[in-house]
Amino acid sequence: MISYKQLSLADFFTDCQNKFDNDKYQFLSLLDQTVNLDEIVPVSFVSHFNAVTGRPRRHLLYPMLKALLLQLIFSIPTTSLLIVFLKYSQELRDFCGFDVVPDASKFTRFKQDFLLDLQSMFDHLVDLTEPICQRIDTEKASMLLFDTSGIEAWVIENNPKYANRIIKQLKAFKKAKGLSDSYDPYKAAYSSMPPHAAANPAIQQMHINGHFCYAFKFGILTNGLGIVRDITFYNKAFLSAHPDIIVDKKTDSPDEDKSLADSKALIPVLKDFFAKHPLINPKTFLGDAAFDSTQIYKYLLQDTSFEKAYIPLKNKLCIEGIDYTVNEEGIPCCPKDPSLPMKREGSKSHLRCGLPTMKFVCPKMKWEYNKSDRSSRRVCHCDNPCTSSSCGRMIYIYPEQNLRAYPGTIRGTEEWDSTYKIRVNVEKAINHLKDSFCVAGRRTQNEETSHADLLLAGITQLITVIVADKLHKHHKAIRFIMSCRQMPPSVLLTRYKILFP
Repeated sequence: MISYKQLSLADFFTDCQNKFDNDKYQFLSLLDQTVNLDEIVPVSFVSHFNAVTGRPRRHLLYPMLKALLLQLIFSIPTTSLLIVFLKYSQELRDFCGFDVVPDASKFTRFKQDFLLDLQSMFDHLVDLTEPICQRIDTEKASMLLFDTSGIEAWVIENNPKYANRIIKQLKAFKKAKGLSDSYDPYKAAYSSMPPHAAANPAIQQMHINGHFCYAFKFGILTNGLGIVRDITFYNKAFLSAHPDIIVDKKTDSPDEDKSLADSKALIPVLKDFFAKHPLINPKTFLGDAAFDSTQIYKYLLQDTSFEKAYIPLKNKLCIEGIDYTVNEEGIPCCPKDPSLPMKREGSKSHLRCGLPTMKFVCPKMKWEYNKSDRSSRRVCHCDNPCTSSSCGRMIYIYPEQNLRAYPGTIRGTEEWDSTYKIRVNVEKAINHLKDSFCVAGRRTQNEETSHADLLLAGITQLITVIVADKLHKHHKAIRFIMSCRQMPPSVLLTRYKILFP
């Protein structure tokens, strides 16, 4: 299985991910050996399932959950195909614990009847896996990434011919009328198409991955490892609790409408997340340019535990009341040569009040060492200095005066570039949930079924984290046993408590 060499938890997590992708039967074996459903299924879920219904349930809770997890692990796109797998594989039936395989309606009703319980199970797993994530990589586990997407519904409006017909007609109209290139047939099609599907008003028109579609919209939070932390389905209950979120078309641009809706949804999503998980205190936020607004920076950096916000600029910076120039990244420049950005030097406050500051020094300043007194000092080597100080010009910036320009970090730096690349992990997580788990290919118009499928996908990913942790503890236990053959009892007990808190 895994050789007993010195391996980190990160190694085990990577190994479990690889087995999940490339050796599903072995992963299923690991899952069966390491995961106890009693630990991860909330008591409230068990109580609700076993509540008196007027007749005994033919299929128990754990077999139903295992079957649905099995469907996601093996990327089975439909419930009917899952049933075929179960009927023709005794091994899979034994894994689930079925004597008789349920029909498709049983699985559908299970998702709809116990949606809130699946939500509580998912939230419980988030809390269980948070310490594990911290042990895998503390820095990335302390990051929070946010993005939105949609699950396309099985409605007539999603037939490619539906949108293509409208776009084709508008292209012909543009040509016949001799309209200029300012007329965009795609934007015109967007404005002329209905805002929601006729079969279900909850299925909203969206622009995903370069094409129009009608989908159930959701927001997702992951950490820097790409491990899901929250899934928010933009259903009626959520939108009723947060009426400020824009869901209808407000402009002729699908991208602009998406940006408006995403920016309005972020703060409510984060507030709900922190209310459910008060012990999770991320330090770094990563998002796209849709969140470039003063209100969002203020909330992130003043009302939460975030210390840094990595958000690209959507519009050009405008900083007033300064006697120096700044570049497009907000970095002060040399007063006599605006092409030379000043150098960042430290972030700690020099004030007694403790207000955070950012210090920038002359770009031609160098630290020089004096051998006689063994001291170092700043020396400006500028041929045309802008100050009489031998150290060169220094500028102190107070980020709280302009959080948009200085969100705890500086844009355009190596730190910014390397950190912001991590944001791609939330997009990878979305693709993993939608494609690898086949959530995006389900033929349903039902909101509750789609929501449950998405939660089950998140649950399956989090179970992978737990499997990795269990294997790592097993590995440590073996190493511990091998190392304590001649160890005094007192030392043995102390080491055991350290290894297995």
